[in-house]
This record gives sequence, C-alpha cells and structure tokens, in this order.
Amino acid sequence: MNKIPVTSPLLPPLEEFQPYLEKIWESKWLTNNGQFHQQLEQELCDYLGVKHVCLFGNGTLALITALQALRITGEVITTPFSFVATTHSLWWNNIKPVFVDIEPETFNLDPEKIEAAITPHTTALMPVHVYGNPCNIEAIQQIADTYNLKVLYDAAHAFGLEKDGESVLNFGDLSVLSFHATKVFNTFEGGAIICHDEKMKQHIDDLKNFGFRGETKVIAPGINAKMNEVQAAFGLMQLKYIDKAIARRKEIAETYREKLKDIPGIRFLNDLPGIKHAYSYFPVLINETEYGKSRDELYEHLKENNIFARRYFYPLISNFPTYKGLPSAAPGNLPVANEVAEKVICLPIYPDLEISDVNRIVEILKTLLYSV
Repeated sequence: MNKIPVTSPLLPPLEEFQPYLEKIWESKWLTNNGQFHQQLEQELCDYLGVKHVCLFGNGTLALITALQALRITGEVITTPFSFVATTHSLWWNNIKPVFVDIEPETFNLDPEKIEAAITPHTTALMPVHVYGNPCNIEAIQQIADTYNLKVLYDAAHAFGLEKDGESVLNFGDLSVLSFHATKVFNTFEGGAIICHDEKMKQHIDDLKNFGFRGETKVIAPGINAKMNEVQAAFGLMQLKYIDKAIARRKEIAETYREKLKDIPGIRFLNDLPGIKHAYSYFPVLINETEYGKSRDELYEHLKENNIFARRYFYPLISNFPTYKGLPSAAPGNLPVANEVAEKVICLPIYPDLEISDVNRIVEILKTLLYSV
C-alpha cells in the first residue's frame, strides 16, 4: 500500500497553473505587492469575511511581525500546547513567554488559569485556536479588557473557522494564519496577518518590507517577509477548490468518528455547537489503560503499515530545552497539557484520502487493540 501521510493539500490540475506563470513571466513583476498578491488579499478578505489581509512569506514571519506591530514587550501569556513557532516568535522579539494550562475539552488556553499568571510585566495574551477549535474568545477578551492587555491569536489552524456565523479572525487585536503546505489552504509556504483597520494594515505592510514607506523613507526596523507572486498565484488556485476540500475533510472526520466511537481507550473531539470548522487535523487521545497499548506503540505500528500519523503536539513546548527553565514551564503547572501531549496522535485527514483507507486505518487500530 502507498504511504499515507497525516495531511496534504488538495492540488488543482497542473495545467491551471500555466497561465498564472505566463502572466508572472510576461509582467516581470515577481514580488513586492504584484497583481496576484493584491488579488489574493482581496479574495481572502471576501472569503474569510474580514476587513484586511496582509500576506506574508510564511506564518512565523507573520507572528514575529504581528508582535512588532502591536509593540508588545515584557511577558506574554500563552499556551504550551502548540507548534514551537508560537513561542519562538516571542523569543525572537525578546519577550518572555508565560505558560498557562489548557482546557481538557478543547486543548485551548484555559481562561480560568490566565488571571493567576498576570504580573505587572504582562502586556498581552497569545492564545491558539488548536486544531481549528475556537478559543473561548469572550472570556479571553474580558480578561484582556480588565487588565488592558493586547490579544494576538495564533490562528494557524483557523482558516475558514466561524462561530455563530462570524469569522473568529475578527476577534482580538490581530490574528495570524499559516499557509504552509500542510494546511487546509496553502501557498506552498506562506501566512497572513488579519487586522481590522487601514492604519494597522499600512503599518504591517511597512514592517514586512524592511520598514519602507515609499521609495526613500524607512519608518521602522522592519524585515523582509513578503509573499512572492508564485505563492500568491498558487493561493488563488487553491481558493477555487477550498470549499470542496473542506467538505471532503468533513466527510472523512465524520467517518472517523462513526468508526472509532466504540473502540475503548480512544477519545476524539466532536464539533462544537455553532462552529463552522475546516477540519485541519483529526486528533485522538489514547488511554493506554483502556486501549492496552501506548500512544507511541500505536504510532510505531501505524508507521510499520505505511500510515504516517503525527504526535502533534509532542513534545510539549514547555519541555523543550529552550523553555523548560522558565518557572511557568514546570510540569506541575501544566498537568492537562502534559497529559494531552503524551496521549495525542493525529490521524491522516486530507481531501485525497479514500474512505477505504480510513476504514483500513480504523481496522489497524482495532487489530492492535485486540493483539496480545
């Protein structure tokens, strides 16, 4: 059987890319806010239901720049259960991450634990919409308003995510998307900052272009984080197929849930009411006592069968050498996050995954359960 990865994009027909490449070649405008860059920003605004999109060469640069744009310093309260880029962006800005535990139901930052972590040096909150499940945005905003804190959402998994018909990207001061090749919507590499007014968009666009405003004026120590025209063109093609891709991901997620619901020791997340998901990942937790095998045993067994699931997120960010010395990284402060990180495995989910392959993956899980 062919290898089954954890996730991959829906690739449009190759011949559709040719006209875009020809236009880029003919115009000789390869980067620096070209026609496809401008078109993709507008089409993403329309699709996502947001006011302003600032495209970036990758999501990490977008995170780093968003922190600069909001002039965040000191300490930022964030989650240990995320990809390391979340916390690395703080470190690159000389900001101290302060870890707070997560909710056992959603794996998102737990608002009930935030206030105890606030100090005179706290300037912002940086939650993550983990696996495309929205944070408790109302509770987080209430805390931010009470303590005069900025809110920057890492929305890497939140493309197309809506709550009660409203894009979650419209909450907080800024939200950052990732368009990495493994994401629901991708531009090979890429990312974006979602902002809510023209002045902030101008500032972000200046920062991602070395700080230039116009030809000769530099208004800030910016960085080179621009998306090029080839990336933007690929994004425009992806956008044509995104609804089809999300619908297929939903079908696969529903199949997994139906097939896995009676297997002891396997827990998965259900869709929250009022939420429109993009089904970025399909995480499950393995309870070794009930399942009879550990998460890592299952991970290796799947690999032996050419099924490449992912222990995502493992290890926990707070357990990496760079961060484990922080007082907030002590495992005793983060019991839920540490438990989830030791149990979680993301099963394959992508538009080209056949339902027959989903059934085979589930059968392998059952076979391992009943093996001696």
